[in-house]
Amino acid sequence: MGPVTVKALNGVNLKVRRGEYLSIMGPSGSGKTTLFNMVGGIDRPTKGKVFIDGIDLSKIPSKSMAWLRCRKIGYIFQTFNLIPVLTALENVTLPMIFAGVDREERLRRAREILESVGLGDRLDHRPAELSGGQQQRVAIARALANDPSLILADEPTGNLDLNTGFAIVQLLYRLKAERGTTIICATHDLKMIDISDRVVFLRDGMIENIERRRALILTAEEFESG
Repeated sequence: MGPVTVKALNGVNLKVRRGEYLSIMGPSGSGKTTLFNMVGGIDRPTKGKVFIDGIDLSKIPSKSMAWLRCRKIGYIFQTFNLIPVLTALENVTLPMIFAGVDREERLRRAREILESVGLGDRLDHRPAELSGGQQQRVAIARALANDPSLILADEPTGNLDLNTGFAIVQLLYRLKAERGTTIICATHDLKMIDISDRVVFLRDGMIENIERRRALILTAEEFESG
């Protein structure tokens, strides 16, 4: 037997509007991570193209890709991925160092963002001194550091309890509304339906369905009443 070709994504055609909150749902192995890596420029498709702000990611060299990821895309991880030895303030300034922002502006912007996510009194705390919800707020602030046009959130409530997860969901919705940032969120959390403009359902590397929030809420109401 020869090598077997596995298509992690197959025929995916998706346009995300500026300022939209898009949730991607699907079982493990459905292709969510691969789709994220394609949009984030970490992986390149063997066929097809990915555009961000009109830029064809397949046409730009690695150095330019690093510049684009630093300035155009913010990442929020399920496991927070904060630097343990750095304070909340220092973690948020880190992407700005890579972007060449001067020290005074970095500190000013980091304080402002941390205050906007409710952590103005935790600037000098290290990750081990923060709760899970507070660590995720730092991670969200870090994602916003360079004022990206797109945020990729990978299971942002996956490691949080119900109440803390709900607070993070509300925070993401508020930030999207205030900043007009486009958010693409891979999630299993049904609470995300409440704030998503659309929900994409992936299965076996293909888009099974795309639903608007109103249709999903009506379906849930019908299910509960029936």
